[in-house]
Amino acid sequence: MNLRIWLAIGVAALGWGTSGVAQRAALAEGIPPVALVAVRSLMATVLLIVMIGLAGRSLPTTRQAWKLGAVMGLLNLSVPFVTMAIALQFASAGFVGLIIALIPLVTAGFAHLLLPDEPLHGAKTIGLLAGLGGVLVLLLSGDSGIGTGGRPLLAASLSFTGVVAISFAGIYAKRHQTSYDPMVLTGLQFAFGFVIITAFMVVYEGMPPPVSPWGWFLLLYLTVPGSVMPFLLFYWVLQRTTTTMASLTAYVVPLIALLSGIVILDERLEFGIAIGGALIMVGVV
Repeated sequence: MNLRIWLAIGVAALGWGTSGVAQRAALAEGIPPVALVAVRSLMATVLLIVMIGLAGRSLPTTRQAWKLGAVMGLLNLSVPFVTMAIALQFASAGFVGLIIALIPLVTAGFAHLLLPDEPLHGAKTIGLLAGLGGVLVLLLSGDSGIGTGGRPLLAASLSFTGVVAISFAGIYAKRHQTSYDPMVLTGLQFAFGFVIITAFMVVYEGMPPPVSPWGWFLLLYLTVPGSVMPFLLFYWVLQRTTTTMASLTAYVVPLIALLSGIVILDERLEFGIAIGGALIMVGVV
């Protein structure tokens, strides 16, 4: 891979890695989790519409492109955004980030089943088993990284649901890699995601409460460096390399999430998280 691809992977990982900390800070401001991702999706949709217009791009006219946007809006945005935002109520950003680290392994498993040119070799199989073993350690330890109020089993289940959705979405996008423009697909993804998430928000939480100025700043951070930029870079990378390689952002995301959570939110690196996280990272590497 060339330097531009590595830089794109690194910048995307930085955005996604710090978004968990920003989400936990926004939750502390009283913003409900589903409302948080609904507003984040709306802001991203508006920004991307402006970007598409300024770039002289146009919305797709084919049914296939709109179908791809809808699938990505559901699997690559709505499901992981909602499940992980709720999970952050019950575990630290570092804990959730370690579950996210399983994305390359789960993606490799799906690629083996669905993409004939990306078979699952012995080393990847061992890595997948080690990663799942790390998740088991996390669950058995009972550590959540936030002390009182932590529910690691629920947080891990929600986060892993998001991981499965993201991994399958990456395979689906790879199979349609010649049919989309990264900026347009990202815009469609957020537009469809906003509709889906808002419908769920109305049923699950009702209308959101007023947001403080600091809350709006956090939402803006989650929109630009935490959402739009990483997704644009991810789809750009996905068109130029394999799905497993594109998912390498998840190598760096847990480390960024863990360190930023400890430094910014005073989260705890508990024994179970350290051991389970080490197993997950060994499996991924």
